[in-house]
Amino acid sequence: MFTNLLNLHSAIKPREDFFTEIVAYFLSLNNDILLDWLKHHSIISDDNYSSINISTQQEHKGLESYTEDSRLDIVIELSTGLNTDVIFIESKIGAKDGNNALKKYADILSNLPNVRHRILIYITRDYDQKKESKISDPDSSIKVNFYQLRWYQFHSFLKERTTDILAKEILIFMGNNRMSQNNQFSSLDLLTMVNFNKTLNLMEATLTEEIRDKFAESFGNVTRKQTTSLTQFRAKSRYIIYTHFSSWNIWCGLGYFNLNPDIFTDYPSLGILLEVSPGFVNRQQIIESMRKVINEQPIIWGHSNLYKSQEWSSIFYRKSLQYFLSTEDHLFAIKSFFLESIHELKKIQNSYFDFPWKGISTEEATEADKKEDLDTSASSIA
Repeated sequence: MFTNLLNLHSAIKPREDFFTEIVAYFLSLNNDILLDWLKHHSIISDDNYSSINISTQQEHKGLESYTEDSRLDIVIELSTGLNTDVIFIESKIGAKDGNNALKKYADILSNLPNVRHRILIYITRDYDQKKESKISDPDSSIKVNFYQLRWYQFHSFLKERTTDILAKEILIFMGNNRMSQNNQFSSLDLLTMVNFNKTLNLMEATLTEEIRDKFAESFGNVTRKQTTSLTQFRAKSRYIIYTHFSSWNIWCGLGYFNLNPDIFTDYPSLGILLEVSPGFVNRQQIIESMRKVINEQPIIWGHSNLYKSQEWSSIFYRKSLQYFLSTEDHLFAIKSFFLESIHELKKIQNSYFDFPWKGISTEEATEADKKEDLDTSASSIA
């Protein structure tokens, strides 16, 4: 049922927000399961609460250290009548924490008045280990307790306590979106291991010097080291070459995206992406140009988050890898498409955008830039 409802979205599907609303609604109807789940992970020690309030997409104004506003996935307020405990839950299915969001949420918790226990839960589908010392300030007099969980753990917990059709539908949706996986290697995992180097070599063979040179000729610079693309593979499930513009706030990447799709039967996509950060001083000008591209060339260009001010926003020219499987020479067809992608981005650069397109590659970047690069969020199409 939930998968069918999500598929009604004709554009980019808001999978994480959709699932957040489902789980929050279920827990609001089943406070006993919520409390049992929190006690199961030793997040709370008792359940002597007289009232429980659960809200989603709660907005908080920026702090002195973080001027941008924040929107929290789930906020749980547990009250005994005398004391209040507050829990922030940050949920991730495909994407990972970017822009130090967890550190920001911990600071927001620290600044809440009249709270006894302050708790931050980071729950993910994929492995994304975080160090508590880098999230909550160990020297602060106000303690924020950080917990890291995986969605497969919630799936196992709920499966043992399935009570109604809503819980069963949640379990089905989690299974469809790979949130029920456990800590055991499957036959598919072993097959992936054996063929990993072959797949990597094939991707690298399509991003040859010819492609990199054309990319650099068009946009000013390009990453040259394979280790840089591998870092993107590990951190963002994409294998790309890329460059940045305008002090790291705008970037474009060429290559393979969505290499870890939410649904197993989905194919990766490939092509070119142009993205702008939420904090860029000239963001609105860039967004207006991106919207004009989409309005005038909707069949050619796709987009993500063009109407969300707090997210990285992008337009992209891409095709599914499935499209190339019927060609006689996959490598030739993909390389030709990469050249086509560069040409298409160059065309809209000249027609729609008015900012310096002098690229800065990772090899030229400062250490601060490189750190920010790992936080770059193209989650919706990564």
